[in-house]
Amino acid sequence: MGHIRPDADAIGSVTTVLQALHQLGKTASGWIGQPEAFAANLLSIPLADQITCATELPKADLYVVLDCGSLDRTGAFSSALSDTDTPIIMVDHHASNTGFGTWQLLDPTAESTTTILRAWLRDLGVELTTSIAHSIYAGLVTDTGSFRWGRPAMHELAGELVATGINTRCIAGALMDDVSIPGLRMVGQVLSAITVPEIDGHRVAILTATHDLIQGCAMNEVESLVDYVRGVGAADVGAVFKEYRPGWFAVSLRTTKDIDVSAIAARIGGGGHVRAAGYTTTGTVAEVHQELLAAVGAVLN
Repeated sequence: MGHIRPDADAIGSVTTVLQALHQLGKTASGWIGQPEAFAANLLSIPLADQITCATELPKADLYVVLDCGSLDRTGAFSSALSDTDTPIIMVDHHASNTGFGTWQLLDPTAESTTTILRAWLRDLGVELTTSIAHSIYAGLVTDTGSFRWGRPAMHELAGELVATGINTRCIAGALMDDVSIPGLRMVGQVLSAITVPEIDGHRVAILTATHDLIQGCAMNEVESLVDYVRGVGAADVGAVFKEYRPGWFAVSLRTTKDIDVSAIAARIGGGGHVRAAGYTTTGTVAEVHQELLAAVGAVLN
């Protein structure tokens, strides 16, 4: 299982493990702990259409929790997982992950959770098929911003994956380039309303996608907004507020500066990486903006 509101690394990780376990002769199924379907563009990843979104934890002999920085990121499954006696393997790369589960494969230096899985599959003797390579590459290319950040080893891994015959142009196109007309209009409206408030000498670039603006847009189109705040040179931190339900916001934080945004997210119950983090919160637009600014001021001063 991957985290709620999954991205390509979460779905790529789930499908990577599914294919590996099937190859090893195991019975396995993929799950996301939420009632609503995940973004349609993720269905381009092999076996993604076999992942079930649900609110009741399925029965199993083993749970493999993937790309979840904390147990609560499993969504509807978190309570049952915290009480289960069934063993749990946790595989993750978030710097804010303090550890959970029976066994842990945790590497905060890894570019993606699929990167960790590649090493695990090699140890398990799983053959790197074109389909598995597709799933691993989906997580790698998206979590590195198309290889804009990461270790030199990420290029070696990409080369190994490409050598299997995957179509990198189609993979990237489906995951990052596909956008609808309503999605383009939404992006334009949100960008036109960008604000850059300052707190204690620190500037924060803020984009806010309110519930009415994102109606009719695909989740990947809404999530793509974060790419616009990462490189705002006049700001220390970029933030995108996505009001998926009235009064309920998923917030993404980014920076290119020497700032730990996971520490900012942690003050509001979230977490993530040093340069990329997030959290969820509730309130009015003014209230959630002020909450973030207060956290920025507390962490950076």
